[in-house]
Amino acid sequence: MRIPRRRFSWQSVDVRSLLEPARRARIAPARQLANKDLAQVLRVLDTDPVASCMVAARVQEFGLDTRAGSGELWTRGGPQDSLCFSGANLVPLRGDHDALRAFADRAIRWPRMCSSVVGRQELALPLWELLSRRWGPARELRSEQPLLALAESPVAAPDPLVRRARPDELDRYLVAAISMFIEEVGVDPRAGDGGRGYRRRIQSLIESGRAWARFVDGEVVFKAEVGSLSRRTGQIQGVWVHPEHRGHGLGTGGTAAIAKAVVASGRTASLYVNDYNQVARRAYARVGFRRVATFATILLD
Repeated sequence: MRIPRRRFSWQSVDVRSLLEPARRARIAPARQLANKDLAQVLRVLDTDPVASCMVAARVQEFGLDTRAGSGELWTRGGPQDSLCFSGANLVPLRGDHDALRAFADRAIRWPRMCSSVVGRQELALPLWELLSRRWGPARELRSEQPLLALAESPVAAPDPLVRRARPDELDRYLVAAISMFIEEVGVDPRAGDGGRGYRRRIQSLIESGRAWARFVDGEVVFKAEVGSLSRRTGQIQGVWVHPEHRGHGLGTGGTAAIAKAVVASGRTASLYVNDYNQVARRAYARVGFRRVATFATILLD
């Protein structure tokens, strides 16, 4: 009996599925950078000082020595081509799709340490797509967060009663900081270790003069911190107004006070905000902040 030969057609084959293994084999892996690469890394970070502020602040303080516990920087090809920070957050800074795939491949080799993937939208979202099959589902996906910057004096009047918090005010400030964190992130920062790590973080910000507040009858009614401070940018975070004092301009005046101090230090003030938070976006616009890019944040359990 003659068995008829089946006619082969490339149209019936997903060519990409055939090429993908070979293509992946050609992709060079990501490697960890060391202190010998520090000068080049700093030059690259300086080309995007607002978006890279979180990472630049760490690198400028600790270098690329992982013994400092400040995270790692990865590249595929060289810092000028691709760059990704791996620490408490996974932050892609530059690179094409092959670089992002190399970063994802390196990230999933070990148990996940980061609590979020954050960075420029055009990098963070594709990186998460590559990671999601192993790390997903996300607890929350914030796909559009305007990144704002202010390089000149604020337009709105700074609140004269907003000042740097003092070390002896830690406990009162911490109450407000915990409330802000739960409201913004959706989890209690005291979970796991009873809040010791978060308390140390807030204490460090206060002692370094980077935590600001307005007090009324001993209670914090406005607070914010300069969470990351690089040589060129101060990134404001944790902006919060006590629920009973909202709607009276405390957020605008308080943010203006902090932005004024950052700009007076010779830096650009920056922050990023969820696109759906229209109240905050209007307040920042009144201060004088303008959109320079878009971030995305993927929060993980």
